[in-house]
Amino acid sequence: MDITTALSGQGGLTGVQWLLNEPPAREALRATLAGMLEPGVEIGAMKLDRAKYKPGRYMQAYYALELSDASGTRTRLIEVNWLPPGKPDPRGAPETSPAMQSEIAERGLAAPFRALAGENAEWGIWVQVAPLDAEYPQLARLADPAYVRELLAADPTVQSDAAGYRITPIRYRPGQRHVLRYDPLDANGASDPAGTLFAKTYNSDKGARTFSTATTVSDWLAQQNIGIGAARPLAYLPADNLVIYPRVTGTPLSDLLRTPGPATDAHLRSAGAAIRALHATPESLIQLQPHAFPKEVKSILSAAEYVHPLLPDTGAAIKDLVARAQALHERLPAVTPSFAYGDFKADHLWVTPDGLTLIDFDTCYLSDPMIDLGKFLADIRFWYAGYGQPGAEDAQRAFLAGYGDLSDEQITRARLYEGLVLTKSTVRRVKLFDPAWAARVSDLIAQAAGAITQAEASAPTQTLAQNA
Repeated sequence: MDITTALSGQGGLTGVQWLLNEPPAREALRATLAGMLEPGVEIGAMKLDRAKYKPGRYMQAYYALELSDASGTRTRLIEVNWLPPGKPDPRGAPETSPAMQSEIAERGLAAPFRALAGENAEWGIWVQVAPLDAEYPQLARLADPAYVRELLAADPTVQSDAAGYRITPIRYRPGQRHVLRYDPLDANGASDPAGTLFAKTYNSDKGARTFSTATTVSDWLAQQNIGIGAARPLAYLPADNLVIYPRVTGTPLSDLLRTPGPATDAHLRSAGAAIRALHATPESLIQLQPHAFPKEVKSILSAAEYVHPLLPDTGAAIKDLVARAQALHERLPAVTPSFAYGDFKADHLWVTPDGLTLIDFDTCYLSDPMIDLGKFLADIRFWYAGYGQPGAEDAQRAFLAGYGDLSDEQITRARLYEGLVLTKSTVRRVKLFDPAWAARVSDLIAQAAGAITQAEASAPTQTLAQNA
């Protein structure tokens, strides 16, 4: 096996997993990183968190890198791109970001790296190390404890009196998004978890829009007094295009799905009630962008394009179920777009001492609200399959009971979106480096096809005839 064969898809799943898991490629990556480090630094574990594959174009992977030297052990997040040898880095050569690298070094954030970008031409490897991202130039200062201390002390809402901050990158996705954790420190270096903040960066007006939406929806839910809330952002800092959130203390509902029972069913009913309340949010309160059905289908097909070279039968099944969903959608009557949360899933719902709390409002839009029900139905299937738990259908019934009355047409739409979203979740979230990837993907896509079959069977005959 070689890098060209693996990236082209000609090596199939074996080639892709060779690139991600086997010693030759991992040692080439280690050698590349070693050339970027200061003398005396040892590379420990390289924990692979996520991989994205586009056949014939690139493999993109994200690692947590363990580094040790005389001062101790630390973790750095890195992005790695493998491209066919000779191809340029899709985000530009390392020389394009010298100013940002210099700023990071001046702030004392580069060590133990001598360089935060590097390459291995023989293997087509391109590496970036946090906090380097030329598309998010503010990330350098937002990773600097001194800057953050002054920033949060000056903000009239936060008004921090911390002596300092310990900053931990939670998500490092160059060119896409970043999340940082800010733990306040007192004069003795001790941290109070109650004051922990989370910072999300943006490089467009989406930051301001997300802050406005999250604030408005949080206030709306509080007014409903139904025991369900939302994580209200503390502040939006326009100069840094940064939204600050308080820490949410509790347990994500996705963790509780591991042990189904009456308590979990109660939380699922609360989740149904939560999305029902969100769907009643007056459109006059917020400004949202439209999200049409063709856009959803396009994103699914794009995300799934890598499956066919690796699992031809499953790739064909994806195309078939998407075509069936499109055909059914065309026969259903048009729906007036309204508020949709857009990413309603179990790890965005936290069970807290104050009740159920919803986090993350980055994907709210105007659409068919049944996309939210379909998303959550799909998410239940995804988690139950991952935990090896039976009873996903019972959990779905508890969630739908919490939502309340649905027409036959709404149920059809929810099941249609369940099949589509389960397909997208499968191809995005099942880890490509997992030895069980093929079996898990095949099983979940079969379940997605089953949801489309349910949608077809539940569709009101009279409604279809009128729109045929």
